[in-house]
Amino acid sequence: MQSAPDITLKSWIMVSVLAFVWGGTFLVTEVALTGITPFWLAASRIGFAAVVMTLVWALRGFALFDVQPTPAQKGIVVAIALGSSALPFSLLAWGQQYVTAGFAGVSMASVALIVLPLAHFLVPGETMRLRKVVGFVIGFVGVVILIGTQAFDSTGGALETPGRLACMAAAACYAVCSILLRRLPAVDPIGLSTVLLIIGAAAVIPVAFALEGPPPLPDPYILGVLAFLGLVPTAAANFLRVLVVRTAGPVFMSTVNYMVPLWSVLLGAWILAEPLPPSLIWAMVLILAGVGLSQFGAFSRLFGGQR
Repeated sequence: MQSAPDITLKSWIMVSVLAFVWGGTFLVTEVALTGITPFWLAASRIGFAAVVMTLVWALRGFALFDVQPTPAQKGIVVAIALGSSALPFSLLAWGQQYVTAGFAGVSMASVALIVLPLAHFLVPGETMRLRKVVGFVIGFVGVVILIGTQAFDSTGGALETPGRLACMAAAACYAVCSILLRRLPAVDPIGLSTVLLIIGAAAVIPVAFALEGPPPLPDPYILGVLAFLGLVPTAAANFLRVLVVRTAGPVFMSTVNYMVPLWSVLLGAWILAEPLPPSLIWAMVLILAGVGLSQFGAFSRLFGGQR
């Protein structure tokens, strides 16, 4: 098990890059879905990322754990792999058929609120102080304001409640996996990222076959989009996610879930000329204030102040 989290300038840069990349992934995914089915989209990006990361891992001599892991630790790795990609991707793909996009976005933002009490009991140095709780709640309110009336709108569908539960279960998967990831013994981050992707691909590809049949043959343009999704927001971002959680902790990593919707809205307006919600400024202020308040101690240490 690792020591208390160490949040540095590098940590802030990595989590900011992740927020920007994942915020723009929604736009690229929309393009990909014009030429491939949802489950094969998930299988393609995870599979491509697994291949790329395996090549990188091979160049590093397949380094993984510093010492031979126990059977229990191997089981934790499998659980993280399933719970951080294959399972939540499948839950979201199914759930979003019956809920609004706004609710799905809010459910992902709830990851930060789920991580906070789990980390308090399970991760050294992640005490659930009042300031952190207030900061995360403020940030969550900012996300709800940003998404607007769609945040909790009802579709009226017969399976809406199971759909909402599926989205919340996906959020819980991300939260629990962040905690488990932090609790692993010393491990090579590239090796761990690769193993997680390989296991995730092995799990999601059979699901895609079972639900959608043989994979479609996309045109070269869609293949390029899928390659981008596999390389940047899946392979590279998965490596950064592992690195952030392993060094700065799951609570700090969870702040990305408040910044992703912000980038999604801004990039949608910039690239697709989507209208900006009138509440954007208020939402931005609340999200940034929430992140700043919850991570005040990290800011103080970064700039030489006191906690």
